[in-house]
Amino acid sequence: MSDIAPEDIDVTALATGMLEDVDDSRDEGGWFATMPWSARIAGGWLSLIIFLAVFADFLPFIKDPNFLFGVFEGDDNNAGPSSKFILGTDNLARDIFARLVYGARVSLIVAATAVGCGLIVGGFLGSLVGFVRGRTESAVMAMVDVVLAFPGLVLLLVMVSITEKRSLFVISLVVGLLSIPPYTRVSRANALSIANREFVEAARAIGTKPFRILIREVIPNVLPSLMAYAMVAAAFIMVLEGSLAFLGLSVQPPTPTWGQMIFQARADMRQAVWPVVYPSMALVFTVLSLNIMGDWLRKRNASRASAL
Repeated sequence: MSDIAPEDIDVTALATGMLEDVDDSRDEGGWFATMPWSARIAGGWLSLIIFLAVFADFLPFIKDPNFLFGVFEGDDNNAGPSSKFILGTDNLARDIFARLVYGARVSLIVAATAVGCGLIVGGFLGSLVGFVRGRTESAVMAMVDVVLAFPGLVLLLVMVSITEKRSLFVISLVVGLLSIPPYTRVSRANALSIANREFVEAARAIGTKPFRILIREVIPNVLPSLMAYAMVAAAFIMVLEGSLAFLGLSVQPPTPTWGQMIFQARADMRQAVWPVVYPSMALVFTVLSLNIMGDWLRKRNASRASAL
């Protein structure tokens, strides 16, 4: 007789076993081979940005983003691209390429914090209330609705203005906390549909404890949809951080951010346009890439869900 207890059976694994064979037949060259060209370009751009931002301190061709080359080496302000400066210099003769890379680090940290808080706290909370239902769901979703009723940018401006310090940690923490309600709503909506699926009912029928069903059956099936949403949400967070920086409410100078670079360069647009164009293009390409990757993940998850 088998020693496996009924509650130890992972119903999702059994239900998706046949799905893996279907995926293997569809994706003979791997998931990368099935990606459209737009998603490949978007993934390559995001990989490049992340690599440069993470290893900027160790790459010899990336200069100090706050070094005043005009003061110490006699270089011109708002100089065009050259062999010394790939993208030229800004109005204080600082290397634009270096400031773009270090500015990407700020945007990525803020976006990663928001996504992490949303996935961990919002994802678990939404999955929990969507699975257990009842008064717990009503209370939690009422609080979520109250927070979502306020305009996001206005609420963020108020919270940032209240804090005395505008450090990267404070900005990331505030944005992360405000990211929890949207993730809670998305995960709850997915949990409501998954809680009535056949494999969840089968887990209940064999006597599996509710918390074990939540951890092993509900959350793993909510997570793919949350990951697709996280890509789109990260793009929105990067635009939000850029808006805060443009308004002077993000990380304090001299720490570079893309929004801050646009704000500081706009006064000299008649003399030099590239200090505004480069950070704007970097922000547009990054946001577009995140949206493309999110759309690709959504379509991939939808095809798997339909086959399950």
